[in-house]
Amino acid sequence: MHALKIELKHKLMLIFFSTLISAFNPATAESDKQMQDKLLRQREALQHGEHASHADTLNKGPDFRGIYYGYFPCKEEDCSGIKITLSLKRNNNYLLVTQPAKPSSREFFDKGKFTWNDNTRTVVLTPKDKSSVHQYRIEDEGTLIQLNSDGSPMAGDQDDYTLRRGDTVKSREVHIH
Repeated sequence: MHALKIELKHKLMLIFFSTLISAFNPATAESDKQMQDKLLRQREALQHGEHASHADTLNKGPDFRGIYYGYFPCKEEDCSGIKITLSLKRNNNYLLVTQPAKPSSREFFDKGKFTWNDNTRTVVLTPKDKSSVHQYRIEDEGTLIQLNSDGSPMAGDQDDYTLRRGDTVKSREVHIH
């Protein structure tokens, strides 16, 4: 009986450790960004369907939807920058998350609808709370550049106001939480 308990204990330990090793294997682990992008795609697929019978006129247009990340300069002296995450969703809704780059800083959320103009290659974010609109120039399907509210370029280096879609950038340095 004692030998059976020891053998059972050994088998349970083997199962436990093999489960731990497979769960934390760095070769198969996904980054936070990859998991967020995957979750967003799955959620949108469930909400809107992925086959032709669910096609919607709102979903026609350029393929720039996705999650964009960036790090913008800050005008305040005690601020070293602002982390930006912009999610452009299939149903023309957006979520803009901004966070000052300092320890224990609060995240700010802005939700609303977005539209785009093929002629001017711009995306306009219109918040639900009717606060100021945000505009971005579509550089390519993976890059947006912030514009002033009147549509003019921001002062300074345009690279400082660039958002890149998560699936087009290989580096984790794009956005760090």
